[in-house]
Amino acid sequence: MGVSHRWPEIAELYAQVNQMFGDIVKVTPSSKVVGDMALFLFSRGIRPEDVLNLEPGTTPFPESVLDMFSGGLGWPAGGWPEPLWKVILGEKKFKEAKARYKAEMRKSATAKGSTREVADLDKLRAELCSKLKRPATNDDLYSSLMYPRVFATFEKHRHDHSDVSVLPTPAFFYGLQPREEISVNIEAGKTLIIRLVRVGEPEKDGRRIVTYELNGMTRETYVADRQIAVKAKQRPKADLTDARQISAPIPGLIASIPVSVGHKVAKGDKLLVMEAMKMQATVSALVDGVVSEILVSVGETVESKDLLMKLRT
Repeated sequence: MGVSHRWPEIAELYAQVNQMFGDIVKVTPSSKVVGDMALFLFSRGIRPEDVLNLEPGTTPFPESVLDMFSGGLGWPAGGWPEPLWKVILGEKKFKEAKARYKAEMRKSATAKGSTREVADLDKLRAELCSKLKRPATNDDLYSSLMYPRVFATFEKHRHDHSDVSVLPTPAFFYGLQPREEISVNIEAGKTLIIRLVRVGEPEKDGRRIVTYELNGMTRETYVADRQIAVKAKQRPKADLTDARQISAPIPGLIASIPVSVGHKVAKGDKLLVMEAMKMQATVSALVDGVVSEILVSVGETVESKDLLMKLRT
């Protein structure tokens, strides 16, 4: 965000958000949720003492915050501070979350043992094998149970690029220098000797021809040069006084768009999900309406206040 010189302010804001949440137990992932909220407030210039003055359910708080206040990480003793709970989730979702909280507390009070159902690991493993289309190891199984989204992202990367862990770490992060050679053990008894020969000049589309040797055989491939500056796409800014113009709350990447043109939405419905600094932020409808225009696509990068979508009555 280019604000490292303001780190003391951000650190103080983290402490204030922690107290606002009720001084919760902070381990991964709850500590990250506090950090997500602190950075969110910092990026929008909202002071912690002003959060309770926001209209319930209208502010696009980070996805991790919404999940935690909905019970995604369990419940603190006594539940969440109610005024804050309502502001973050909105009246309807607050009531639903509070009802779940009370139900779990009653169940906990009457249960003789654990309040969690025993997982059928054999069934879960079979389902995971079906998704992965290969045998699931114990690491696969427990990783998918504890971190389903992270595991899914990891598996997609492994599916698209194979097992990059076999590469030497410097080569993975920084690439090879001309005439540099590495050996890669891809499996027992199979070793690849890779030597970079040369990197060509950039072409009009920003790609370069890379010449390399693979076990002594010369080969070529095209590689996109990400360091070549590409003219930034100029986007219109939203009129912040018009609730039907949906703007980007923070600079970031468009992660998903669960609606399409013609989709009827109600106030508070999810329109887009953005990602920035490993934090997800949901952009919700501020009014009832119908999606009339979508100006962005998944994977595009936008700046704060860029116009993302338009609604009509």
